[in-house]
Amino acid sequence: MSVPTFYGKELRWKREAAGLSLEAFLESSFYGKSYLSDIEHGQRRMPLDLARHADRVLGTDGFFERHCEDVRKARKGSHAEYFADVLELEKQAVEIEEWDPMLIPGPLQLEPYIRAVILSAYPSESEEVLAAKVADRRARAWLFEDTASPESWVVLHESVLWQPFLPPDEMAEQLAHLVEVMRKRRAFPQIVPRNMGPHPFMMGMSRFLTFRDAPPLMYTEGMYHGQLIDDPGLVKQYSRAYGRLRAAALDPVTSLRLIEQAAEDYRNGKHPGRLE
Repeated sequence: MSVPTFYGKELRWKREAAGLSLEAFLESSFYGKSYLSDIEHGQRRMPLDLARHADRVLGTDGFFERHCEDVRKARKGSHAEYFADVLELEKQAVEIEEWDPMLIPGPLQLEPYIRAVILSAYPSESEEVLAAKVADRRARAWLFEDTASPESWVVLHESVLWQPFLPPDEMAEQLAHLVEVMRKRRAFPQIVPRNMGPHPFMMGMSRFLTFRDAPPLMYTEGMYHGQLIDDPGLVKQYSRAYGRLRAAALDPVTSLRLIEQAAEDYRNGKHPGRLE
């Protein structure tokens, strides 16, 4: 049993022993039923303010607050603290929809690309930590490559193709890898042309996670922070905007052909042509 699962079960046992429903337990807190249910099932870590709330309501004398640190330390690998919940949730998702205006999504990145991304944000990172981050990111490749992975839509801005993030041969390999994975038909790419004009999500990376028996969530991320959004109304509003973005993007067949052509151009020492 994982550490988050252990403390989630403990919270549920103490709450039910106190005769409290989810709603009654959450009174005077800012959390919703689905969020608490995920914690009790070990699918999310308990935040410190909710742990303190639990200690007050259940009279547990600081038990949950003291053990928040155990849960925090139990997160796996070198991923950022704010990404820990997403790591658990993506294992349960049945569909993932992603938008990235500047980068190839993490699980699709090869080592040279990963190193370039990390060093752009953390230029003083040690080789040991850098190697750990590369390994952890590559370990998430299953999200797009395994036969049992969630079905995914990946919408990328055109600039992802022609921005020379790496030397031409490495960019060619990276884009060819993207094509190879997409041809497995577990993930479907769409390219947003640079001449499209104003469009939804003219902002940072966003990801929608859909579950079989739980409400959908949205995750958005900046350079040094990330946020899970679980408010149903807000998630629905963002989801409608994502639908409009997909409708304005190129279809998957055309998009895959463009990625493949960009890889070939890099391989031939050319800068890939921008879409007209």
